Amino acid sequence: MSMLDKIKAKLKGHESQAQKGIDKGGDTVDERTGGKYQRQVDTAQDKLSDEYGTGESGGNRPPQP
Repeated sequence: MSMLDKIKAKLKGHESQAQKGIDKGGDTVDERTGGKYQRQVDTAQDKLSDEYGTGESGGNRPPQP
């Protein structure tokens, strides 16, 4: 069993908590980098949400140009 499979198994049933962590982590990175890598962070958040979270994108993100 791979490490990712173990993570998925532990998060099963706790998708909303995982989503909160994904959003908070991305917001922290944006804050510390001054938004310099916002597009990359948002892409990573979307992929993590699809894989481990609720599959919903964060609603508080500004639209990308």
